[in-house]
Amino acid sequence: MDARYKLKLRRRRENKTNFRKRLKLLISRKPRLVVRRSLNNIRVQVEDYTPKGDEVKAFAVSSELRKAGWKYSTDNLPAAYLTGLLCGVRAKNSGVKEAILDLGLYAPLTGSRMFAALKGAIDGQLAIPASAESFPKEDRIKGAHIAKYASHLKKENPDEYKKRFSGYLKAGADPEKISASFEEMKEKIKRGELSK
Repeated sequence: MDARYKLKLRRRRENKTNFRKRLKLLISRKPRLVVRRSLNNIRVQVEDYTPKGDEVKAFAVSSELRKAGWKYSTDNLPAAYLTGLLCGVRAKNSGVKEAILDLGLYAPLTGSRMFAALKGAIDGQLAIPASAESFPKEDRIKGAHIAKYASHLKKENPDEYKKRFSGYLKAGADPEKISASFEEMKEKIKRGELSK
């Protein structure tokens, strides 16, 4: 009987990679739409496996939206969708037509930012198998829930409104107009103004 201890791979020990899940994704032989989030940003990229390491075919990070005039949060549902859309457009321009979703270690929560980014990539003409039931509702993707909450708070508690939306107000953004800004940004991305 062999009693030697077998050390787990470093990325498994650091809880960064689930290799069983990754292997299942790689067996498909399709590029992966990798969606990751940090404290302030959403990152979406299309990766293809090579023996020397993953090759990034297209990439978008939500902080890029600021350069195009987005004055709102870069880690909310509308920003996640726009980042996915931007990545989808860039992937299409680089010749990628299809992919599969790779959420890494994140739990697949229905209506989450991860699925908002996925919806954006699909709307960017990337063919990805997905259930429409997992996507956030359209009004939430556009930020209508943020605008509604801001409007309610502004009437009920102006001090709390200023406190909650201080970042938006400091940037000169009206939280009640986030849906209009979302539509403008969406059109800019579709026109290719951010696709480089």
